[in-house]
Amino acid sequence: MTDQDDDDTSEVPRSPDDIPSYELERALADLTLMDDPFLRMQITNLTATDQALMNLEQQVLHRLVDEERTPIDDTIILLAFSQMWLFGAYELLRTWRQRAKDFEKLHANGGIDLKIAALAARGPKVHPVRDVRIEQLKELRDDPDVIKTLRDDLRRTHIPFRLLETLRVSLAKHEVSGKKNALPYASGYGRINRYTGSLDFEISMDHIILDVVSRRGIADALRAFSDGTPLPDDDTIKSFDDYISGVGLPTAPESDAAFGDEADPSE
Repeated sequence: MTDQDDDDTSEVPRSPDDIPSYELERALADLTLMDDPFLRMQITNLTATDQALMNLEQQVLHRLVDEERTPIDDTIILLAFSQMWLFGAYELLRTWRQRAKDFEKLHANGGIDLKIAALAARGPKVHPVRDVRIEQLKELRDDPDVIKTLRDDLRRTHIPFRLLETLRVSLAKHEVSGKKNALPYASGYGRINRYTGSLDFEISMDHIILDVVSRRGIADALRAFSDGTPLPDDDTIKSFDDYISGVGLPTAPESDAAFGDEADPSE
């Protein structure tokens, strides 16, 4: 874990003092179907820890500058908590997007009423999660605007989620997302960003670095859900998906024998 010394001409991120605590919470809570109180609890947790982590990131950055060396003790804590925050953000968006896609499919095939009836038939009489789901389905059925905003929100979150998903596979599974025979170059290794103090992680495929992503960068991308940025079009989404999947890049050999090892014929 060292400091970032490469030339970076991107826009300088805002100071944590200029980021209100409600900004992330509002951006996530405004997504369609995010009125589930239990998903809202996860949003509250992400928001609270985001604020705490920005303070820790600033502390690490200031110590790096003052001491002219990596502050190992604080950086180890920052690395651990940053990964936990990223995993939590991934799980929240994964859960929400899966529900949104399920609802979209029910709307398309006319299965909303059948789903409502099936849920209502389950006991016990009062079940908070089931009851919220039924109310959401009724709203989707009765208000034509809901399906449009739902589809817009799926499009709005697509690129940040894919980026977060790809990073999460590298950090948690030490694998390359969707590439069975490829290996991440340095999964879990982070460099201190010289602007924010957030740790920059590489998204890599064997020896090829596809991108460098920080926890703060992901948090800022989530905050941007509510900033009025135009939705990405189909070409933009396809271009990003190809890029993050390494389409067109050389792939690892199919057999372990290519690395000098005997392939096991039983596999």
